[in-house]
Amino acid sequence: MCGTCGCPSHQAGGAGRAEDPERGRVITLERDLLAANDAVAARNRERLAAADTLAVNLMAGPGAGKTTLLVATITALAGGVPVAVVEGDQATDLDAARIRATGVPARQITTGKACHLDAAMIARALDDGIAPAHGVLFVENVGNLVCPAGFDLGEAAKVVVASVPEGDDKPLKYPDIFAAADLVLVNKCDLLAHVAFDLERFTAAARRLAPAVAVLAVSATSGAGLGVWLDWLARRRARLHAAA
Repeated sequence: MCGTCGCPSHQAGGAGRAEDPERGRVITLERDLLAANDAVAARNRERLAAADTLAVNLMAGPGAGKTTLLVATITALAGGVPVAVVEGDQATDLDAARIRATGVPARQITTGKACHLDAAMIARALDDGIAPAHGVLFVENVGNLVCPAGFDLGEAAKVVVASVPEGDDKPLKYPDIFAAADLVLVNKCDLLAHVAFDLERFTAAARRLAPAVAVLAVSATSGAGLGVWLDWLARRRARLHAAA
């Protein structure tokens, strides 16, 4: 198993398997690791549903603009919907400070060498009372397009943020995270005229992995497309409330 985070995608000898050099046996590690995580995630989901809190897991590579998008979203929701944020980073609380500057509470989780958030981390944040009743809890995962895909946090929705400068081949190169997505946001769409990015090609690749997924082009800086993103959030909140 990886000596840093222990996530299944880092385990030696193939996904979820590691060799025992002394006995020559293959030990399956992934099952126990993910089963424990999923049990905590199920409890998180129950707690969030009981509070009528929509939890959204934002996943992206570094530099896609998750925090800038969150700031724009929080600003647009100001006064109407209670919002809080869990910030995941390997080091620093720079992004949490940006969120707190908007007046919204943010709980920093500094993961050290770990490359993703897990359900137990979110459970501790819930214990601290971060989830806003009848509101939205955004979880900004560690910038990584691999490991976060494998860990259920107890969220109601997984949203993948990609950005135009990253290129239109991201769904092809990182299929697991796009296959898990409930929504894909293509950020920095104001740069489409200046970068070789084919939005149709990107969308087709994403939908080969998740046929029903919506792909929305947005710009956190210009505000383009944010209304459609906010409408999507409103529908997900209504669905959660109706299921309560």
